[in-house]
Amino acid sequence: QVQLVESGGGLVQPGGSLRLSCAASGFGFSTYHMSWFRQPPGQERELVASIGNYGISLSHVPSVRGRFTISRDNGKNTLYLQMNSLKPEDTAVYYCGAVRKWSDRWTIENYDYWGLGIQVTVSS
Repeated sequence: QVQLVESGGGLVQPGGSLRLSCAASGFGFSTYHMSWFRQPPGQERELVASIGNYGISLSHVPSVRGRFTISRDNGKNTLYLQMNSLKPEDTAVYYCGAVRKWSDRWTIENYDYWGLGIQVTVSS
């Protein structure tokens, strides 16, 4: 049974930090490229960052570049998102997803597996 389980979310003040984790099981984690998406209230799901299956290729959207860092540990089948200097506009449900082709990472429909999501709220 394939599972992607996010953890590490919660309420944080502006300027604070959180580290999200996504634990994978039931599929070949190291053969998939992985991404973090987020869905702010009332908006569509959007790509935040992606990482290649070997952890070499990295991609962060401009709005989080320099503040968020995606990483993975294939030995632990876990994906991470370190989020620093958080802003209220980072408030969203964050999802991890698994995709086969690097060039397909921008499109939600191309993802084979998704986690259920975890809430991140940035507020004073």
